[in-house]
Amino acid sequence: MYGVSGTGAVVGEEWGARAARSRALAVLRVRGRALGLAVLPAAVAVVLYAGGVTGHFTGSGWDTARWVVTVLAVLVLLAATAVALVVARARPAATPTVELSETAAPDLYRLVRDLADRLDVPAPSAIALTPDCDSWLEDRTHRAHRAHHKQVHRTSDSAGAAPVLVIGSPFLWWMRVAELRAVLAPVVAGTGPAAHPDIAAARRFVRGLDAAVAVPETPGLDPFRRLGAHGVGQVARVLLRACRGHAGEMERGVAAAGSERAQAVDYGVRIVAQEQVGLAYAGWDRLLTRVALPAWRMGRWPAKLDAGVVSALTELSRRDRLADGFSSRLGERPACDLLEEPGAVDEATSLLAARLFHGGPAEAGPDWSPVEWSQYPEEVVDRKWRTDAARLHEVLDRLGVADSAAGPSTAADGPTLTRVMAHLSVAPSAKEQPPAPTPADAHAPDGDPEAVDDPSAVDDLSALDDEPQANPAADALAGALSALLAREEAAREARAAATAAESAKTAAAAPSAATPHPAVSGPDGPLPLFPLQPPRTGRDLLADHVTAMVCCAAVDTAEAVPGLDWLDGPALIVGGERASDLGPRVLALVEDGDPEPLRAWLARTGVRPEKPVRLV
Repeated sequence: MYGVSGTGAVVGEEWGARAARSRALAVLRVRGRALGLAVLPAAVAVVLYAGGVTGHFTGSGWDTARWVVTVLAVLVLLAATAVALVVARARPAATPTVELSETAAPDLYRLVRDLADRLDVPAPSAIALTPDCDSWLEDRTHRAHRAHHKQVHRTSDSAGAAPVLVIGSPFLWWMRVAELRAVLAPVVAGTGPAAHPDIAAARRFVRGLDAAVAVPETPGLDPFRRLGAHGVGQVARVLLRACRGHAGEMERGVAAAGSERAQAVDYGVRIVAQEQVGLAYAGWDRLLTRVALPAWRMGRWPAKLDAGVVSALTELSRRDRLADGFSSRLGERPACDLLEEPGAVDEATSLLAARLFHGGPAEAGPDWSPVEWSQYPEEVVDRKWRTDAARLHEVLDRLGVADSAAGPSTAADGPTLTRVMAHLSVAPSAKEQPPAPTPADAHAPDGDPEAVDDPSAVDDLSALDDEPQANPAADALAGALSALLAREEAAREARAAATAAESAKTAAAAPSAATPHPAVSGPDGPLPLFPLQPPRTGRDLLADHVTAMVCCAAVDTAEAVPGLDWLDGPALIVGGERASDLGPRVLALVEDGDPEPLRAWLARTGVRPEKPVRLV
């Protein structure tokens, strides 16, 4: 209702702004109470000294009270000063972003400023991109952030007064220009309430407290300073708990005011654009977890993730009837045309995504190099399969496969699929052998219901719950694989740490070096900040390695090729079609020790498992 009526929008905006200002004042009152509590002993000391001067508070007892209160006042003032200094100097957390200068995206800056003029709010001070499907305003008025802003954008410190507009990079490649403007309208409108002095002061106070809580974790502190930092952190936590509710309501009021103000700009387009936001999030998540993650684990990072999300979402719209028709928008002008060099920006955000979600190095190197989508099947998929197959045969060599149906391994066996299947297969007689007769079965006639009353029969039935593992060979192989992968991961992390330390020394030795474009800002702490997947189980790892071995055999002995599925990642292409029925057959071998489904698939596709495969 308010979105249609201009008066209603004004009322809603005023209500949101007033609510935000009211909550900001509540946050500032918490700060004022803390300040009053800190100066209270000093005020009492002043009163005691004034009473002594005027002759009202005389005697040895009053003298003792004055000294005690004076010492207490000095200690409290010193502690309050230390807390205030830490809160003021602590660097607030900043979102890792790829910052865009105005020369790198003049059309995008022009669009945002035009949007701010239409909304009658201050324009953001800068624009940055993040590898996420979201957009927001981020205050970077702290002096450390202002120094970085001045270095990247070559502007004065006053330019950092307005917040920075952070845009999700997938939006620029998937959305059209009109859709992007409609999605950014409520975000840009938030610069209006953010400019209010009370709201700005409340936000600075909350951010300072949040940064002070993390100070004890700062590396390089000596024990004495770390102890003091812990004390400051405890005080900051108490103040945060006191103002947490007010700060949350303040932000809701700011968001409500911005949303109401943006109702007058592209309201109809925004409804359609919100559908694109959900679609972009789904495609981006699948692209990262199914396509990018296997490449990152191989030491390669796709250099055009944002361009890849367009292919992934186009494929999703082709498969999903709910997304039908969304790909028809691709004929309109994409928002990435607002950038001068979309390829360079895409590469920078792709590298940042690899750092955030996988923990890769900050720069390309011998063990961390970019890969183009056209090279992905050969450089990532095929290499991943052969690396996994080599690891699988290495573990088999260490185990000796002495308990497999094929007997001890020899050099003549070679890296064949038959060797793997023979080791994991369980003999049919072992799977189908009936349980041994129990004493209860020997004395009870068939179908006698009274047989269950025998205590020994109950004991035997309960023992059936503790069935032996269906495939003990698979469990042993999965454990060995997990241990080997853990050692490889530890070695990779050690190399990454050494590379990061060397880069830090190089940067410290050359502080005057020019900042590369686009510049990446954000924490240099432990990465990844947002791991995509939990650790995989041993059986999952084994199934992946067996699948890789099957794919290597198919590529080497049949007319199969590695491929890329935009929604499911690495794929085996057999006869021009994706082999989507391979997974259940591998699981039957790994879980149940049944090789027949996989053997039938191999015979149908023409794969020869007895032939050695090429490993890395």
